[in-house]
Amino acid sequence: MKKHKKFIAYANGPSLAEINGTVDIPKSNSFWKNIIAFSGPGALVAVGYMDPGNWITSIGGGAKYGYLLLSVVLISSLIAMLLQYMASKLGIVTGMDLAQATRQHTGKKLGFVLWVITEFAIMATDIAEVGGGAIALNLLFGLPIIWGVILTVFDVLLLLFLMKLGFRKIEAIVITLITVIMVVFIYEVAISNPALAELAKGFVPQKQILNRGQLTMALGIVGATVMPHNLYLHSSIAQSRNYNRQDEDDVARAVRFSTWDSNIQLTIAFIINTLLLVLGAAMFFGRGEGLGTFTSLYNALQDNKLAGAVASPLLSTLFAVALLASGQNSTITGTLSGQIVMEGFINLKIPTWARRLITRVISVIPVLIAAIYYHGSEGGLDDLMVKSQVFLSIALPVSMIPLVYFTSSEKIMGKRFKNKKIIAGLGWFAAISLTILNIKLIIDMF
Repeated sequence: MKKHKKFIAYANGPSLAEINGTVDIPKSNSFWKNIIAFSGPGALVAVGYMDPGNWITSIGGGAKYGYLLLSVVLISSLIAMLLQYMASKLGIVTGMDLAQATRQHTGKKLGFVLWVITEFAIMATDIAEVGGGAIALNLLFGLPIIWGVILTVFDVLLLLFLMKLGFRKIEAIVITLITVIMVVFIYEVAISNPALAELAKGFVPQKQILNRGQLTMALGIVGATVMPHNLYLHSSIAQSRNYNRQDEDDVARAVRFSTWDSNIQLTIAFIINTLLLVLGAAMFFGRGEGLGTFTSLYNALQDNKLAGAVASPLLSTLFAVALLASGQNSTITGTLSGQIVMEGFINLKIPTWARRLITRVISVIPVLIAAIYYHGSEGGLDDLMVKSQVFLSIALPVSMIPLVYFTSSEKIMGKRFKNKKIIAGLGWFAAISLTILNIKLIIDMF
């Protein structure tokens, strides 16, 4: 056994201590046994790439610009695979999540500033999750949106119950809900008869994406696809497997199969995001410019004038069911991310139930204010959700830059596990390019 000398002592205790190292993995070298054992964390991460925030930006992007922004979905997914690989590797190799590592390698003042920005990013994520879930309850059961928002606070109780069942149970539930979402949209896209030639052309980047309106929507898609909280989440839950942390070869095996798990699940997320945009383009491009809200999409799916001959109440009901599944999935991962960031950056030690309740209440407040201000109207929530996705894109470099730096450092990762030059180069290129595009967006907005 080659000892893993670069394993770093915990900054403030194990990340998500209640699940850290609790899932056993086989001693066998069998590829399939290891894939099965390591599968799960990638699904929780992939949830963030298909949450309700993605829906409004992807379907809206398809309805407004046709298949033009499919290339943005593809590039965003490739960036996501690169970043999530780095995030899981950071957690497995160092024993710290990204929040802990950032706090340890920055000064107290800078660490606090980064924590505040990250909390706002998680709040922006939760706006989409809470808003989407409340709207789905309204569409399915007629529950007033304000009451739906308040009801999402109690999702924390569901998460506490699931945690007691074991982390593998949570992973299984999340994978089931992802499957429901994918099946719904495969069916809806299949009957929408998309233009396959235009669809294929959409994966090739076009110059007009840089126009102001298209760029704003493109960055919204990037913000909804590559999400900051997922980098913190993955660096933590990748440590849920009980690998030998002092054995360099076992650590390498954990990195390898965690990467397989992540890439498989993110490919599924890419397919779902593609389906969302294709649905918007196939059904509503050229006649659905006003489809900027979930309710308008729900109604349009049963309107023959907009959705054509395939329109039916079944389509709209399936849409709402998938939206509710997406919101519930995202609630689980968003609450865990809030806990990771709060513990990692400021070492807040309070009971688990209280910590999770605080995280959820913080995220519900802006959504509740918007719901009350707009008198329970969905339009205000949808506008808030789109703006939150653009903010996520602006906040992303704050998480990306430390992640690329840490995982490219031999001092932190060790010679064997630091990023290869091409991986580091791609990571820096993505971080710098996104930062430049965000600056352009801010200038355009003002």
